[in-house]
Amino acid sequence: MTSEKIHIFDTTLRDGEQVPGCKLNTKEKVELALKLEELGVDIIEAGFPISSPGDFESVNQIAKVIKNATVCGLTRAVEKDIEVAAAALKPARRPRIHTGIGSSDIHIRHKFNTSREDILQRAEKATRFARNLVPDVEFFAEDAGRADPEFLARLIELVIKAGATVVNIPDTTGYCLPHQYGERIAYLVNNVPNIDKAIISCHCHNDLGLSTANSIAGAIAGARQIECTINGIGERAGNTSLEEVVMIIKQHESSLHLYTDIKTQMLNPVSQLVSDIMRMPVQPNKAVVGSNAFAHSSGIHQDGFLKEATTYEIMTPEEVGAGGSKIVLTARSGRSALAHRFQKLGHEFNRNDIDVLYQQFLKVADKKKEVMDADLEVMAKDYQAKEIVL
Repeated sequence: MTSEKIHIFDTTLRDGEQVPGCKLNTKEKVELALKLEELGVDIIEAGFPISSPGDFESVNQIAKVIKNATVCGLTRAVEKDIEVAAAALKPARRPRIHTGIGSSDIHIRHKFNTSREDILQRAEKATRFARNLVPDVEFFAEDAGRADPEFLARLIELVIKAGATVVNIPDTTGYCLPHQYGERIAYLVNNVPNIDKAIISCHCHNDLGLSTANSIAGAIAGARQIECTINGIGERAGNTSLEEVVMIIKQHESSLHLYTDIKTQMLNPVSQLVSDIMRMPVQPNKAVVGSNAFAHSSGIHQDGFLKEATTYEIMTPEEVGAGGSKIVLTARSGRSALAHRFQKLGHEFNRNDIDVLYQQFLKVADKKKEVMDADLEVMAKDYQAKEIVL
């Protein structure tokens, strides 16, 4: 069975930038956009042009320098927004306008104070207007995760007829369970007559920690674009993590029959760049790019890993551009890890030596969170001088 491509839509520069304290200037946005293109991202959502002169300038400058990726600008379903976005995107080789409106009754009644019929009219009008300005239009049905499925299907059919090339089905509040989000995508595949004329996109938020799982469920159900950010940064609890969905797809390509064009060896360097520029530290236990993602501290894990790395690592650090696996020496570490570290430091001890040294090691480990190389050098020196007395 031939694998199908999942288009990676990166919104680090738009949705990711909405994190308090993470505002980027134009120079920083251009730097990150170029790195995202090098990473292999298919679409870069560069900003929300009408929101500020600075955002317009950023989108415009990114549109000038990006050669291969699609450059996208966000708008509301408002003609002025769309006109401004088109102007900002004018230099782009592959421009895309991303317009849309709320689709759930909660949004329709409380945010827009209007009716479903009015939403349909506004959505069709905005899509048609955008399509007259650029050949590639993505429509987002905000809060689709809580929308009535039948109404959502009507809305999606209408905007595709109006010219939408991509239809975005956001789980805006991170409400859906994976099977529910997958079923929602499957419902559209089976109930929108012209769905084959557009790419279905997943845009999931992480309020319940399910954004990655939901995006993968959507792809399994037929979506062929995933919207995500580096390190999963974004509004509230964040967005779908680019590095997570990319590596899930890579690890399971044989069963999912999906792939991306992301250069996975760049994931850790790009993660660190985004963390540095946005001043947002990556949590140590973050999947794929966290500092502990390839660290082993349990003695049982360390012993298994040293015998065969795949016992506890389903991907190599080199595969995602990490520095390498780490054996962290703590009170939970065993003799094999200790012997391994001494060997790395140039000390060849036999099993009896390690048995003796291990007792001293445990005394040090009980006093410290982590036993460092300098501690081991002292132990080795003392042992070789026969100064260790048990």
